Amino acid sequence: MVVLVGCLGCAPKETEVQAPAVAANPEPSKAPASDLSGTIRVSGAWALYPMVVTWGELYQQANPGVKLDISAGGAGKGAADALGGLVDIGMVSRAIHQDEIDKGGWFVPVCIDAVFPTVNEKNPEIDALLKNGVKKETFAGIWLTQKVTKWGEAAGTSGGDAIHLFTRSDACGAAETWAKFMDKEKKQEALQGTGVYGDPGLAEAVLKDPLAIGFNNLNYAFDTKTGQPLAGLRIVPIDKDGNGKLDPDESFYGTRDEVTKAIQDGRYPSPPARELNFLCKGVPTGVTAEFVKWVLTAGQSECLPNGFVPLTEEKDAEALKKLG
Repeated sequence: MVVLVGCLGCAPKETEVQAPAVAANPEPSKAPASDLSGTIRVSGAWALYPMVVTWGELYQQANPGVKLDISAGGAGKGAADALGGLVDIGMVSRAIHQDEIDKGGWFVPVCIDAVFPTVNEKNPEIDALLKNGVKKETFAGIWLTQKVTKWGEAAGTSGGDAIHLFTRSDACGAAETWAKFMDKEKKQEALQGTGVYGDPGLAEAVLKDPLAIGFNNLNYAFDTKTGQPLAGLRIVPIDKDGNGKLDPDESFYGTRDEVTKAIQDGRYPSPPARELNFLCKGVPTGVTAEFVKWVLTAGQSECLPNGFVPLTEEKDAEALKKLG
């Protein structure tokens, strides 16, 4: 049995954004049937949560004696829980910090996704934003220095509506990754704006406010069933070369599949694309080690169908070598 904790327990209000839907009975991958038994406790990043739920369902189908307890609460919580012995695996959607390694942290990347700036579809400058994109320096002016405070300034128009700025209140990889995209020396604490808890919460805040801007992980910015941007949200394209317009190789935000391909081939910048990690207190053993090994082998085939990018063969081999 896969136990989902912390994000799907309540009936949503009309405007509430929930974690991406998970198939009730996903088709199993090639996980060897075995006599493995035990409970694997997992917590952490919202970004990685839907993928780990899917992996857990598939792994349990092939290993009925194994139970996974999976909860989302942000990368910071996942790291703290893993290093504190509260869980077996922490889901961490950012680079592992040196102090976490110094505390005995062991980690491997398991897949790749990205963070995207999001606005309300009723934004007064939506046409200009989608046509021309926004430069990295402009995003920095919005979130880091707050020198850009009007939507017209962001979109290159004369519009005078004020930007309503949102960020994450929980310690999370998405916020740190977004900060490092704008300035590699910055961390989450540098981001300005009203703090909102969790990926679904931030998406909901933007949905409620036509003048809002936030950021979301891929599977919270796109509808997992339709592959289209979440109803009411729009992804703000990044003007990667900063020439003031969206060139053909920068225009790929229409569907989740298009965006995933752009992450995979490098057209979407990194950061905000980044590796998602499993963090453990020391090298995992027993049933936890077997699950991690499966994720790095058969489990990789589940990434693309679920809106994630699998590891390269080289990265995958390095991760398996660390596992031993």
